[in-house]
Amino acid sequence: MAGDTRGIVARDLAGLAERTAASALYRSVFGYEGPEHAVSPRLLAALGENAGSAIGAFDEDGCLVGFCYGFTGVEHGELYHYSQAAVVDARVQGRGVGRLLKHAQADAARRVGTHTMRWTFDPYALRNAHFNLNVLGAVGIRFLPDFYDDGGSDRVLVRWDLDRAGGSTPTPAPGHTAVDSPADDRTAARAPDERTQLRRELADRFATGGRLVGVVRRDRTPGRVSYLFERDEA
Repeated sequence: MAGDTRGIVARDLAGLAERTAASALYRSVFGYEGPEHAVSPRLLAALGENAGSAIGAFDEDGCLVGFCYGFTGVEHGELYHYSQAAVVDARVQGRGVGRLLKHAQADAARRVGTHTMRWTFDPYALRNAHFNLNVLGAVGIRFLPDFYDDGGSDRVLVRWDLDRAGGSTPTPAPGHTAVDSPADDRTAARAPDERTQLRRELADRFATGGRLVGVVRRDRTPGRVSYLFERDEA
């Protein structure tokens, strides 16, 4: 479902007060307390002036209820916009604000001449996986073990084609291969041995040229989830 974003607008942050509010919302949503996790309002100002993005979602009363930011990157000659983080106030979660922010960020990326976006997500968090792959239509291109070097931050790097942005829930097809895992409603592979197995299988599938195109549940195997891969022909 797209959610109900009536009355909510996404636009560039303007001024110190809005950037400071965005920094506070970021810490609040993630539960960060240490100064090392802070987002500087001055950084957000610099991003806005230098081909980056610093975007807020505002409700009918002008209150900030969502925030995302990113910057321009390049790899092997491909210019892309990297979305570092997006957060949504708990009071409006489920209303499509995350999608609204992502599409506003895509517009910002197009304005500076980029045609793709990238970001990372936790592959074991199934709602995030569904949103990124099935809803937006991004494709997982790389497995990044312990990306933040904190002992628990495996990530999948995704690429979103802004010229064909969109998504749909994929179904297993002849060209797809699958990595299956035990899962509850929110998380795949909760048990340590299950997590170790899934981590290894995902890393192996990416290492052999696979691209992650969806995460689905199969009716005949309740309590399990399938990570669908296709072969990278690029």
